[in-house]
Amino acid sequence: MTTTHTQTTGPGTTATATRAGATPSPATHSPATPTGISPLLRVPPAPPATAAAYFAASLAFHTDVSDVAAAFAAHREQGVPLGFQLVDSRSTPSWDQAHVPGAVHLPTALVPERAERLLDRNLPVVTYCWGPGCNGGARSALALAELGFQVKEMLGGIEYWIREGFEVETWRGSERRAEADPLTAPTGSDDCGC
Repeated sequence: MTTTHTQTTGPGTTATATRAGATPSPATHSPATPTGISPLLRVPPAPPATAAAYFAASLAFHTDVSDVAAAFAAHREQGVPLGFQLVDSRSTPSWDQAHVPGAVHLPTALVPERAERLLDRNLPVVTYCWGPGCNGGARSALALAELGFQVKEMLGGIEYWIREGFEVETWRGSERRAEADPLTAPTGSDDCGC
């Protein structure tokens, strides 16, 4: 049996591979991929309407540490209503090590029994955990959503909160990095331009 596999590799470009006894398979880097086509464009971008829907949904589910910090600062300095509650979903030793000032400590495992008592159902909840390598904030957000809370996850978690130079509370008191990590935040400005 001979199998021919044709794939669109970019605008107006296709690649065809024929093999005896072969079964069509997903695109991979192979000699059948024409040279001169960017690896990024082997799978073309989504149509604009699809991309807009995806990114709008992503922003409905996520926020970042800079937006949370800006909201806390506007609340503290200008009296702007905070409009959300921040939940640290980590363990008690992790909370004691460092947490965002103003956060509510609610470990994910305790969400079913404590969320109603600790959180205001009328305000959206923003969850966080350790950092980008941890899905604890997403698990906490899921547990809260299943209880009927509106929820977002703070991307970057406590790691990026600290790396971007924002204050934390620890068992010793308040602490802050001397300066933001230049790999995660702009130096010399509070505005990243995003």
